[in-house]
Amino acid sequence: MPLEIVTVPCLRDNYAYLVNGPDCVCLIDAPEAGPIIDALDQRGWGLDALLITHHHHDHVDGVEELRAKYGCKVMGPKAEADKLPPLDMALEEGMNGGEGDGYTVPLAVPGHTLGHLAFHFPRAKAVFSADSLMALGCGRLFEGTPEMMWDSMQKFLAMPDDTLVYSGHEYTAANARFALTIEPDNAALQARAAEIDAKRSGNEPTVPASIGQEKETNPFLRAHLHEVKALLNMESSPDAEVFAEIRRRKDSF
Repeated sequence: MPLEIVTVPCLRDNYAYLVNGPDCVCLIDAPEAGPIIDALDQRGWGLDALLITHHHHDHVDGVEELRAKYGCKVMGPKAEADKLPPLDMALEEGMNGGEGDGYTVPLAVPGHTLGHLAFHFPRAKAVFSADSLMALGCGRLFEGTPEMMWDSMQKFLAMPDDTLVYSGHEYTAANARFALTIEPDNAALQARAAEIDAKRSGNEPTVPASIGQEKETNPFLRAHLHEVKALLNMESSPDAEVFAEIRRRKDSF
């Protein structure tokens, strides 16, 4: 049975994701409980498991209300357990689990926070990246270093192009405007930016997007490419330094 993935808009610009798999319904992040309860009720679903990506309040504020209502098992990064609601299972990279398309691979992707996890469903060709890799962007480096985040980006670059990326926020239009300052002549980026503007004018989500699209258009996944380095006058610089310069420019954009 293929996964059924439901995007749940929360707060001002967050996304949570319901994943109805072969043997359970799980939730990726809980920014607030109300919209998630509404989405579950509309479908007649319960909630078996709640997977937390990182400790920021806009990803965990709904955890306790959902746990109380559904009795779901709460799982999240062991490295951030002291900053999270109580965990029923503390997760690390390598603690893979699930069956069929529900087979889940936690990935350590530090940078935005030191213990940030992404949840990869390789058989379903989906990855829930929260605030690590984002549509046309990446998370601000609140706790980690550019080198750390660039290493995390390698895990996404290694995924098949048809993997869909479900990220944690609707930041894509602003990310597109910034990306065009790095690669103004990137035809794929120009086309994607126009598509994003059309979607947002209709209040449609711009996620998920494929890893293939991100590889073609996301400057934070393109810091290793000669053409990007040349545009930044950094042809001889290490990839992580180029990534750091792109992140520095985005921070002041």
